[in-house]
Amino acid sequence: MCGIVGLFFKRGAANASLGPLLAGMLAQMRERGPDSTGFALYGEEAPPSAFKATLRAPDGEYDWAALESKLATVFALPCPVRQYGSHAVLTIGSDPEPAFGWLAQHHAELDIFGYGERIEVFKDVGLPDAVSRRFALEQRAGTHGLGHTRMATESAVTTEHSHPFATGPDLCLVHNGSLSNHNRLRLSLRREGIRFYTDNDTEVAAGYLTWRLRQGMSLIEALEAALADLDGFYTFAVGTKDGFAILRDPIACKPAVLAETDDWVAMATEYRAIATLPGAAGAEIWEPRPATVYSWHRR
Repeated sequence: MCGIVGLFFKRGAANASLGPLLAGMLAQMRERGPDSTGFALYGEEAPPSAFKATLRAPDGEYDWAALESKLATVFALPCPVRQYGSHAVLTIGSDPEPAFGWLAQHHAELDIFGYGERIEVFKDVGLPDAVSRRFALEQRAGTHGLGHTRMATESAVTTEHSHPFATGPDLCLVHNGSLSNHNRLRLSLRREGIRFYTDNDTEVAAGYLTWRLRQGMSLIEALEAALADLDGFYTFAVGTKDGFAILRDPIACKPAVLAETDDWVAMATEYRAIATLPGAAGAEIWEPRPATVYSWHRR
């Protein structure tokens, strides 16, 4: 099962309607994924030479103000933290690795759900309406976003196992389907320096794309390589800092619909999610072909 949605505004400017529209699309997928919900938004850029990281604490009572104060002392610069209950978005003017190393040593209770110049990732156990409210999705602006409702088949029903998975800077992936060779591929990718935090097969797919991008491939080239290296059945929706892409496996047994207008491109597991968008009645609508990469970039 599982439900995927994606919305990409083609003209590049941040749009205040992204959050409300994405929340409405996710709500249409509740029956396909009743155990957990997640979304990634590409919004305001971090300041020059800085990055953003979405952190998740064990509970909603976490003392984020204390963490902000510690980070400012350690790195000798402001490290603002924007809180959303158990999640928070940290902005820090440092390379990611020193910051992540310090967090791993001193705050191992925190998970890092995504990082980069523009991405913010939120996910939790629960139905789409509840998770959207929990993380104020309807109040959020941005240029594009992905969402996922999960019906767990291959791993536990936990926040950590929920989608999206973000394994590289500004890269995230949501997935409907199952990979058959993810355990072997996980071992190979770890030897290449890719980190994994769960046993979820979707995290392996995201890690694979991160590895390919590190090799210098474009996103399209990385997805084309995935057709040879990833065994199983899948529909992938992928977000990058400035882009959005869709790929189905060569059999394409998992449903997917694409729609495009002059203003936006949308993808969903079922058309009913796209039908909620303004202008959907006049959109070009089609089913993405098997083993074919579809991609768009900000102008």
